[in-house]
Amino acid sequence: MFRRYNPIALSQDDNKIFSSRRRFLATTAGAAAVLSGSDTSAQPPAPLGDDVTLTLTNGKIHTLDAADTVVNSVTIRNGRFVAVAAPAPSGPSVRTIDLNGRTVVPGLVEPHIHIVSLANRPGYHTILENTTSMRDVQEALAARRKDVPQGAWITSMGGWHPNQWAEHRHPTLAELDEAVPDRPVFLYERFTGPAATNTLGKRYFDSVDAAPPVHPDIKKINVSDAGAIAPCGFVGGGPCASALFLLRRMQTFEDKKRSTVDAMRYSVSVGLTSCLDQVLFPTPGPLHPSQILSNLDQYRMYDSWLALHREDRTIVRLQMNFLQNQNDPQLPELHERLRNQFQFFGDDMMRTGAIGEWAAPLNSGAVWMDAQRLVGQAGWRNENAVQNLAGLKQVVEGYEAVNREYDITKLRWVVHHVPEVNSDLLSRLKALGCGVEMGAFRWVTSSDPKVVAGPPFRTIVDHGIQVGIHGDGVHIAPLNPWLHIYYATTGVNSFGDQVNPAQHLTRAEALRLFTRNNSWFLRMEETIGSIGAGKLADLAVLDRDYFSVSDADIKKIRSVLTIVNGNIVHTTGTV
Repeated sequence: MFRRYNPIALSQDDNKIFSSRRRFLATTAGAAAVLSGSDTSAQPPAPLGDDVTLTLTNGKIHTLDAADTVVNSVTIRNGRFVAVAAPAPSGPSVRTIDLNGRTVVPGLVEPHIHIVSLANRPGYHTILENTTSMRDVQEALAARRKDVPQGAWITSMGGWHPNQWAEHRHPTLAELDEAVPDRPVFLYERFTGPAATNTLGKRYFDSVDAAPPVHPDIKKINVSDAGAIAPCGFVGGGPCASALFLLRRMQTFEDKKRSTVDAMRYSVSVGLTSCLDQVLFPTPGPLHPSQILSNLDQYRMYDSWLALHREDRTIVRLQMNFLQNQNDPQLPELHERLRNQFQFFGDDMMRTGAIGEWAAPLNSGAVWMDAQRLVGQAGWRNENAVQNLAGLKQVVEGYEAVNREYDITKLRWVVHHVPEVNSDLLSRLKALGCGVEMGAFRWVTSSDPKVVAGPPFRTIVDHGIQVGIHGDGVHIAPLNPWLHIYYATTGVNSFGDQVNPAQHLTRAEALRLFTRNNSWFLRMEETIGSIGAGKLADLAVLDRDYFSVSDADIKKIRSVLTIVNGNIVHTTGTV
């Protein structure tokens, strides 16, 4: 096994880089935490005791109940809302927080995300999804450096795309050196790269390329003089996959627990309190240099989250779907999963889901259809992601065929993404009791203003089918839901172009989708997604009023106080 990287003795060139970084930091102090959304100074206090009553007063609290009631106070005890718009109680066990007129929303709910993958990122992952320029990237990396011990890697893998940066390119080795000269840096785009590294990272990868191979299948990394690393394929490996393999080999279980905590802290900092994880491209067994960012062992990828749950340290509600990706006509893994696993088993903070993002690849023909039939026979919830109208038609016809053998109308089968729809297919899904999750992430790669990015939000919402919305972070898109809400309400991509005309949602609709509506897809609409007496106490106090800020400021919304299960899990100290 490779030990953690030990920097080589500094040369005169290295000392020049350090001097440049000192000048850089002198001009950027305090900015990066806002950009990254990962201010480590904002630590949650100890959980409230069961004997403590917490009251929030003097706020604009959007309950998202059936009447869209807005109240000025809520009271929480034993992890649940016990009163809404009632007089504040008093007594020695009552803690009162004056919100000073701030906007409050229910904790946001994500029904299609890959947050467990984020929790398994090697190195000290840095949030870059909120940055908009090379300068922002440098500031975020420099801020992260303060928490990273000598010899450890600063990484950022997935969630961002060069489209979002004014320069529309990756940072260069020199730019990464200016921000962080004394820690190796590794940035990896989406599933397969490309990637970028700094001088210390290049020095390490070059040394590996020059040494005897650590694995018979590893490929040369061949870092360019500008710090660029070429992408790999989805299969067969390549430069980016080899670099990722080397960093993953360095991870300890404690590293994974730290990354899991970081993922949860970032989630609650943007008000996201409940997630339905959709796995993606599972690869059971030992690490291999052909594995890409989304390849993880589906039997071990939850271990760090489970360990934190046993330690009562989880602060985000997690439901875990099981994705089966086999073309084998015998479907051995799916058979065993349905035979040996319980769906919806666990507690309110961590539980199993069912089958999703798919039971077999959509393009596997008869194997895919057999997989749908098996899931229906077992009485499980089933989900499929589609990329076009033909895929949606295939799924609708498949669901109807299964329903003729096994009643699925009460199982809440789902279709994801839906970039294209028509009224007939939506009506047929509705008749089956199915739901549709609209993928709001297509703005990320949208670059041609003449191409409609979709999905048709307005058409689907107006149809009346059970509907939700998702961002599909953190490989191909950001985790931050406010970035996706901005797109759903404006149709504007990273270049400032209108790419979803006539399909915009109102702000109220988008928020309701990301809270109350999305809770249906976790089968938790009775407990989360809105604020009401008896419901689990999840909410976010926002740093600005979502309903009145400019469109551009929607993307900047953060939580100043997040409560999950009645506990304060994030605070900036503002309230």
